[in-house]
Amino acid sequence: MFTPLTRRTLVSGAAAGVGVAAGLHLLVGAQATPGASPAAEMDPDFLTAQEELIATLQGQSGKKLRVLSAVAGGKTPEEDALFAEEIKRLTGIEVELVHPTADYDEKLLADLAAGVEYDLIYTNKDTVDTFVDEGILTDLTERIANSAILSNPTVIPDAEWELVNYDGTYYTVFNKFEGARMLTVRQDWLDQLGLDVPVTLEDVYNTMVAFRDQDPAGNGEGTTLGLALAGTYDIQPFLSSEGVLPGYVDVDGKRTVPWASEAAIPVYEWLSNLYAEGLLDANFATATTADARNLFLTDKVGFVSYWDTWVGLFNNSRLAADPSTTFEAVGIAATSNADGEIVIARGQPSVWVIPTNAPDPDTAFQFLEWWHTIPGITLGSLGILDNDYTVTDGVYALTDLGAEHGMDHGQPTPQNTNWVNPIGELPGLAAAQEISREYGYLAVNGPRWSPEVQPILVKFIIQTILGDLTAEEAVAAMQDELLANELIDE
Repeated sequence: MFTPLTRRTLVSGAAAGVGVAAGLHLLVGAQATPGASPAAEMDPDFLTAQEELIATLQGQSGKKLRVLSAVAGGKTPEEDALFAEEIKRLTGIEVELVHPTADYDEKLLADLAAGVEYDLIYTNKDTVDTFVDEGILTDLTERIANSAILSNPTVIPDAEWELVNYDGTYYTVFNKFEGARMLTVRQDWLDQLGLDVPVTLEDVYNTMVAFRDQDPAGNGEGTTLGLALAGTYDIQPFLSSEGVLPGYVDVDGKRTVPWASEAAIPVYEWLSNLYAEGLLDANFATATTADARNLFLTDKVGFVSYWDTWVGLFNNSRLAADPSTTFEAVGIAATSNADGEIVIARGQPSVWVIPTNAPDPDTAFQFLEWWHTIPGITLGSLGILDNDYTVTDGVYALTDLGAEHGMDHGQPTPQNTNWVNPIGELPGLAAAQEISREYGYLAVNGPRWSPEVQPILVKFIIQTILGDLTAEEAVAAMQDELLANELIDE
């Protein structure tokens, strides 16, 4: 029976490592046409709790927080100062925002080792896995349960909390919603050719052939590619067809890597066939994710596999350049296995923690509650009033600087379902995020995954796709190297 490995098993005794997810600031030059802020159908319990929290914050004085953040804040040191001033205006809390521009993980680990005091620290789930057993995080279980905001499922769904559950104990509060990587397809090309949205691996192949042979882009017959990849990032939507999970999986108490199993062989053969038939970008082995995105944006390929957020960014970019464009990208739920199941890779949750040496944990937790209110989300997404956006007679509009910042000041995709972006949503994003919620799987990786496991997988998968190794040879070689380096169990 397959069961996910517990993260604490993987990280026990391992050195802590921080991998901070980078925010997406590209391609957003203009957003949806500004209009009056829409009236959301808000949950009345949330509204009551929000009003009570804001009243409590405004009734306090002299509260201070020291915050270490990789993402929340301005885009420059000067804007960080404005960001802190905006927090004080909205909450009354004076914030010292420590916002390193580089080497965040080293800064975090060095400061923790030196005993530097912070009230709040931004990090991610993988890092928390290493910190839990070290006893340096405040247990937030009771605080969360008693919070009328954070315990409200319209603010953070119960299923999301399960992602950060350590045997019934919670040490973190979410920063934002983390999506999944999925197949994105040109819906306008499907419509043009009268094709249905592909679901199975066979469907995807047939659609790619149609894009190549029927030339919906008008590039010239046989020149339109089916798929752009950056190495093996990300092939999980294809491995889903064989029920192969990403990351580590526990099988009878032993660590296994499904990507290095015989179950993955048919998918590696399928990818190799795409390459041989000219359906896969010939430069995939050395291409960057930016290269793959650019091929998709410039009508060279029909499919790309990337984060759900980019569905909206693709559409927004083309609309900004040409409001009359027919370009339409959509995220799709694919590919299904024989039982109709789909598994795509979910992003590691970005979270806030309160260290055990925090000078003011009570105010720190109040700030985390406020971060998930409408004013908190507005700051974390749109940014700073009169710097990133303006409000005139109830109409919200981004400034030129705000458009450049892409509505991302640490919380571009909130968890709170009561939030409606008054600027307008990126086209296609909401539907893609629903796919993430339904099919996203949070892989168990651990600190040795990126530096040691992943390079082994990438090396042999690419050789297989290029035709230098058979899929069987590649899987056997993966197993041998993983075992030799004690990265899986016999």
